[in-house]
Amino acid sequence: MVLTFAAVLLGLLALIRPLQKNNFYILHSAIVILSAYYVQTHYFTVTPFAPKTFLLFLVFHLASINITTILAYYVDKRAAIRHAWRVPENTLHGLEFLGGWPGALVAQKLFHHKTVKKSFRAVFWLMVVMEFVAVWIILQYLRLI
Repeated sequence: MVLTFAAVLLGLLALIRPLQKNNFYILHSAIVILSAYYVQTHYFTVTPFAPKTFLLFLVFHLASINITTILAYYVDKRAAIRHAWRVPENTLHGLEFLGGWPGALVAQKLFHHKTVKKSFRAVFWLMVVMEFVAVWIILQYLRLI
């Protein structure tokens, strides 16, 4: 299970160039891989590429990406207050597209951050729509819908 998760996440990191510069994606990958390691060593072993492995990956991914997205918004808000280095908007949008848009919505409300800038909000909603379209295309390709 750990090797499967690591292969998928690090494969994406190797294939998609913008992710290589996204430190929060690397944090997300580490959280998912460590979670898989903990579950595999303490609870049960899952065969690679089994449906159960896919569901566990999906749960770990969604939980981790949303926590990471909230953390990224928090870091950006603190940097804005201190007039320090900011998290690039492309990084935030990348995390939103990878499934972190619910965490982004929570962070925007919680920290009152990135709620006024219209261009950011427009790209945020574009990322949400693009994610739904990507999921729909994947589900159709897998003949699940």
